[in-house]
Amino acid sequence: MKHLIPYFKKYKIQSILAPLFKMLEACFDLAVPLIVASIIDTGIAKGDKDFVISRFFLLVLMSLLGLLSSFTAQFFAAKAAIGTATGLRHELLRKVQSFSFSEIDRIGKSTLITRMTGDINLVQNGVNMFLRLFMRSPFIVFGAAILAFYVDRDLALIFVGIILLLFVAVFGIMFVTKPMHKTVQQNLDRVTAQTRENLNGVRVIRAFGREEKQKEAFENINGTLLSSQLKVGSISALLNPLTYIIVNAAVILILWFGADKINNGRLFSGDIVALINYTGQILIELVKLASLITLIARSIASMGRVGQILDTESTMSYGELTEEKNYDEILSFKNVSLTYEGAGAPSLSDISFNVKKGETVGIIGGTGSGKSTLVHLISRFYDATEGEILLKGESIKKWSKSTLNRTVSIVPQKAMLFSGTVKSNLLYGNKKASDEKLREALTLAQAYDFVKEKGGLEATVEQGGRNLSGGQKQRLTIARALVSDADIIILDDSSSALDFATDAALRKALKSLCNQKTVFIVSQRTSSVAHADKILVLDDGTLAGIGTHDSLLEGCDVYREIHESQFKKEVQR
Repeated sequence: MKHLIPYFKKYKIQSILAPLFKMLEACFDLAVPLIVASIIDTGIAKGDKDFVISRFFLLVLMSLLGLLSSFTAQFFAAKAAIGTATGLRHELLRKVQSFSFSEIDRIGKSTLITRMTGDINLVQNGVNMFLRLFMRSPFIVFGAAILAFYVDRDLALIFVGIILLLFVAVFGIMFVTKPMHKTVQQNLDRVTAQTRENLNGVRVIRAFGREEKQKEAFENINGTLLSSQLKVGSISALLNPLTYIIVNAAVILILWFGADKINNGRLFSGDIVALINYTGQILIELVKLASLITLIARSIASMGRVGQILDTESTMSYGELTEEKNYDEILSFKNVSLTYEGAGAPSLSDISFNVKKGETVGIIGGTGSGKSTLVHLISRFYDATEGEILLKGESIKKWSKSTLNRTVSIVPQKAMLFSGTVKSNLLYGNKKASDEKLREALTLAQAYDFVKEKGGLEATVEQGGRNLSGGQKQRLTIARALVSDADIIILDDSSSALDFATDAALRKALKSLCNQKTVFIVSQRTSSVAHADKILVLDDGTLAGIGTHDSLLEGCDVYREIHESQFKKEVQR
């Protein structure tokens, strides 16, 4: 709750006014049975039509005032709840954005999505209902009991008994179901994860005809969620029959003992009607209170899940270094190793190399050799588990996050574009870039022609770039990286969807950046890195060779095998 209270405090006025207006509404509700009793005992019994009509209009007025009070209370409650949830959601997003890839991998993207949406929505509903009912329901329950004593002390003892029994039934069921709601949310996480996996891999699933297999897996997980929901639902379903049995028993007792008092002239018919009405009010409010408590229990569980994320400390800390000093090498790896959390064997082992400013560095190797892992260390998506990485002569951990982001720009393997326009996507690289600079970056990335055909910088880009081909998406992401003023540009196998002619034109354009930017090119094609000043050859997480294209052909078996296998395929074509 420590994360919720700071945002809840921002709405002090709303959180006070909402219960107060609900209390005002409750006062009107409590007065209704007494007015009805007076209509029966005075107006109807004596045939006084004027009295009946006057009391009828009084009931109408009270109902209108109660309705107005209810709307006002719900407005303030909703404003406080939505505002609190909005602030909490923003805080959670900021926290997630501060995580390194290690934390995101450990927690899981699906559970982060569930906590950002479903859990915070439950917290919002809990706050809303809490403000509306936490004072109203107890006030009506005890108010009805007190007014029952005002009507008749003997019959009011029945109210004391049913309130105690209803409390036992309501809170007993709530106590049993509370831990079950947490299990339901955990099962919901699994369903979300499976759904997300199926949506992301829908093309692969269809390509290999695995629809039935995936449906079976989803049905199993969804069946577990269903069974957990049915279990908690079946217990919660006992609430209504139990409460109605208790209340109806109370009504029978009131009629039983009340009839004798009416016959003896100690009680009026209207008083019995008032007592039965108060019984109904108590039932309704206790059921509401039970629902409120159940919702609050679920909200607290959801808040606990959100709090777990907010309490998770990032393992990656940044320094405060921002000023650049004279340096001979822009990047240096010294005996660097990395082992992913939960993995047995290291993904990179004892990697050492140096890169000077303005050099073009190629990184090549087989699938799973650690190419992307290596460049992720440069961007500090992960921290090395052993060794040291120097950026501009200083440990990469000493640089501030903003400086590091300005220094290194990466084009990931999977091209990621956001809904908007071509211009809005390119401005992610540099929000102050002029249109001229954007066009220059598009030209270098071999993307200007197709962007012009689609309408220029204001051309629409759908979420994830759905309206673009794979090659077009890759070229736009390359242009986005080139728009930045970064000293280091990393192209992580970002030309895999390009044809050889476009790839060659892109490499030629990148040569014009020599002495301006240091470029890392990750590829599985030797033709893509042959022009590089330095080529790193990775094999199963180790550095199998380093040098130029010609020197590696002579002295590195791994590089020579890769080149010859690709050369033979090109000759055959």
